[in-house]
Amino acid sequence: MALPELTLDDRGYEVHFATNHLGHFQLTQRLLPALRAAGQARVVSVASWGHRYSDVVFDDVNFARRAYQPMLGYGQSKTANVLFAVGLDAREKANGVRAFSLHPGSIQTELGRHFTFEQRQAFGVFDQSGKRILDPSRQLKTVEQGAATQVWCATSPSLADLGGLYCENVEVAALVSNTQSDWAPDDSTRLVGVMAYAVDPGAADRLWDLSEAMIA
Repeated sequence: MALPELTLDDRGYEVHFATNHLGHFQLTQRLLPALRAAGQARVVSVASWGHRYSDVVFDDVNFARRAYQPMLGYGQSKTANVLFAVGLDAREKANGVRAFSLHPGSIQTELGRHFTFEQRQAFGVFDQSGKRILDPSRQLKTVEQGAATQVWCATSPSLADLGGLYCENVEVAALVSNTQSDWAPDDSTRLVGVMAYAVDPGAADRLWDLSEAMIA
């Protein structure tokens, strides 16, 4: 998350996209025979509110022709997580495999190690004394609270016969207009919902084709 400099993996792929999306895509492809054989299976991708930072820039996912910014790299990969769930569910629901994505909340772990203390304060996760703020009503959660939506997506009977959905706070998230982008970093503790571009079936198909080509 938020690597300060543009970093490529051994294949030449931008590391956020490679780690957060392509690795999961490739693993799921390998597991598909077992998932289908299970009869009823769910694939749950941990995305993020951070998908608001960027759509998938299909003609330059590796930042070869545009300026790199840490949260653009992270945001693109998180949008890919959401689109992957849309694409996987469309392809595999007839085989008994459903897919979901989710935002767990703003949880202070080593994932955020590349942020400065000042940046974390700007995000609203630390108070002025440096104490971590816990307030689930503002998405500021413990690890256990953050895991709740993941477990719900994986096991809840209320999601039977559903799929391709983005969830948060143990419920299906509302759709947000693509034009609703006038927000500040600390709005991650207040605003909810999924951007329309992240659940677009056409974009999901385009990402699927791109991902298959990148791991070929």
